Amino acid sequence: MRKLDTNPWLKASILGLFVLVLALLIFSSLNQEPAKFFLIGFLVFLTAVAQLWINFPETFQKNSRVGLVFGTMAFHLCAAKLIMVFCSDPRGGLPPEFGVLVIPYALAPLVLCGLLGKNYGLYAAVFVSLWSSLLIRGVDAFLLVMSLISGFIAVFVTISVRRRSRLLRAGLYVGLATWVLALSFGIIAIPWLQLNQLDWARFGEQSAAAIFTSVITAMVVGGALPLIETLFQITTDMSWIEMADRNHPLLLRLSLEAPGTWHHSDVVADLAEAAANRIGANGTMCRACSYFHDIGKLVKPNYFSENIVGDENPHDDLAPTMSALIIIAHVKEGVDLALKYGLNQRIVDVIQQHHGTSLVSYFYKRALQQQQDAREGGKIMNMRVEDIPEVREESFRYSGPKPQFKECGIISLADSVESASRSLDKPTPQKIEQLINEIVNKRIAEGQLDECDLTLREIRTISETFRYTIQNMLHTRIKYPKDEVQAEGEARRLKNLPPATAA
Repeated sequence: MRKLDTNPWLKASILGLFVLVLALLIFSSLNQEPAKFFLIGFLVFLTAVAQLWINFPETFQKNSRVGLVFGTMAFHLCAAKLIMVFCSDPRGGLPPEFGVLVIPYALAPLVLCGLLGKNYGLYAAVFVSLWSSLLIRGVDAFLLVMSLISGFIAVFVTISVRRRSRLLRAGLYVGLATWVLALSFGIIAIPWLQLNQLDWARFGEQSAAAIFTSVITAMVVGGALPLIETLFQITTDMSWIEMADRNHPLLLRLSLEAPGTWHHSDVVADLAEAAANRIGANGTMCRACSYFHDIGKLVKPNYFSENIVGDENPHDDLAPTMSALIIIAHVKEGVDLALKYGLNQRIVDVIQQHHGTSLVSYFYKRALQQQQDAREGGKIMNMRVEDIPEVREESFRYSGPKPQFKECGIISLADSVESASRSLDKPTPQKIEQLINEIVNKRIAEGQLDECDLTLREIRTISETFRYTIQNMLHTRIKYPKDEVQAEGEARRLKNLPPATAA
């Protein structure tokens, strides 16, 4: 599939098919000079391809995305053409002047804005407007302006749309804009100086057609988006929000069986979402993936520090290698659970990648210390060094892979920072900043972020966001340096201890 997605011949076929559809639509029109209009349309097509290549190179590289963009615009043009043909046919149910009112101007802009973002929606609004004005009425300035304005309104109302109800609102706004423009251009004729001669029934029909066509278009788009998402393996913010529902069976299990892990995941979600939004990554995706990133701990929840209650630690009775094996296994067990419950592939990727190839350092150091103790004891008992098991570092490393995309890199950092921040004694802004810098610098030095496309500037912004967010979370516990000194002085006074004993 990956080879097909980058095959240049397939890309050329997709673009060629679009040109063929465009030619059929233009030559089937009643234009007197179809060849001239096709030439104009073809030049617009070349401009569209160049814009996609220059401004959206990551999309142009994927045939599936090219097919989605040009396929959506082709469907939009075909729908507009069919409506105009239907309205111009005497046997049709609508008179010709209704054609301009019932064209689904928001179709392509809504679909591409919802799936790929506002820039793609604006891209579609511009180019479908240019092509529509050619294939329907030759070069129709009124139609061009109506299509452009309606498309832009559809995009701006649905920027970062998080609920499907917002699509209906966008449809209503587009419908109202179409109605106002139709009044302005005289498509809906009103004798302003002789309103008593106005055919109110006709006026109502035209107004309803202009407004409700866009509302129906938005409803159709809202219903079709999940199918298109599945077909093209795209996940919108609306779907991420639905996936982040805390009533999901796995999240309910996590909150009941591993409450410490659930609280940890909740805080990681807050950190990751805030950081992602600051650098322009997908914060909604970060939240959903963060909720599920540690679901593998459901298999042995009591072996993870956040779920250990009291002084009894099950790792005290285990060899460091066995403890590390249990800790590392939560990644594979999480992937298995995610696949069993049919979670989104990006969530599976985050579960698999968020630890990268990092070292379970606590148990590795403990194993080295036991090895050193065994060697020293072996000398007393005249044991050979080779008889003492060697500690292998790879046994204490996660198998990876390292984070492969920005959101996973952010979650990886948030996971480490949140875990470490819980161990801070008397947290101060300085301690929090130092802790975050140490963790981030260590991840960079180990190369754990080399494959996720995060720049140093973005990593610095992420660190600053973590610091600010954690300070707000711990604000009731934080003591600033001056407060700390005053508190220590008060404690010494109450205990009647001399200052020297404080050390």
